[in-house]
Amino acid sequence: MIPVLFAIALYLAAAGLLVSRIRHGRYGGAWPALAVGAMLAHALEHVLAWRSLGGADMHFFAAISLVTLGMALLTTAVAVRGRMASLGVVVFPIAALALLLNHLHGHLPPEPLDWRLQLHAWLALLAYATLAVAALLALMLWLQERALSRREIHDWLRALPPLVELESLLFRTITTGFVLLSATLLTGVLFVEDLLAQHLLHKTVLSVMSWLVFGVLLLGRWRRGWRGRAAVHWTLAAMVLLVLAFFGSKFVLELVLQRA
Repeated sequence: MIPVLFAIALYLAAAGLLVSRIRHGRYGGAWPALAVGAMLAHALEHVLAWRSLGGADMHFFAAISLVTLGMALLTTAVAVRGRMASLGVVVFPIAALALLLNHLHGHLPPEPLDWRLQLHAWLALLAYATLAVAALLALMLWLQERALSRREIHDWLRALPPLVELESLLFRTITTGFVLLSATLLTGVLFVEDLLAQHLLHKTVLSVMSWLVFGVLLLGRWRRGWRGRAAVHWTLAAMVLLVLAFFGSKFVLELVLQRA
């Protein structure tokens, strides 16, 4: 319980410090140290649970917690190199909530997975974390464009990079996530038995659909220079499909039907 409380406190402290600094137009400070401490405690909670359970728990709440840990790591890595610290205001509280839910409802006996299936699972978590950050960037891009088009001046606008820079970061993140998602699907084809079985069919179909939408978006960016609202709409549509594919299927199978 101590790592959980420690991580939650540090996540919220980092987010609070970011809010304060954004209001005053300052983006440095101690928040990266708080975020790193929170992520270390977050990871420690999972490691201790895995040692207790005898393996890595990849069930619903544990998976969400791990994805948000990846999101926090990516957010911190990006933010310390530029003006995207505002992303932490959203991501860090989400990570804190996910960790708390996992502590309260997670820690289920792990499924026996060989190294190939574990590789597939970890690639999936990395892909989801990266593309979830891309979805948040898309929302920020949409809010920024909307505010500028209406000539509305908000304090949070100063915390964001210029539109072109934010858009470039969005597509770099999508490209990274697309590569990870491609590797996830490839390892699924190679290592997962009965990929088209009834309990996996909808997950497979929705994942492939999401991959196709992201692929079309990247192709449109390369060939036609897609940007702005088109990028936002395609990114969010692809992310909705991906969330339904992974967490939707896990929610139904594990929490509704109570199947591992």
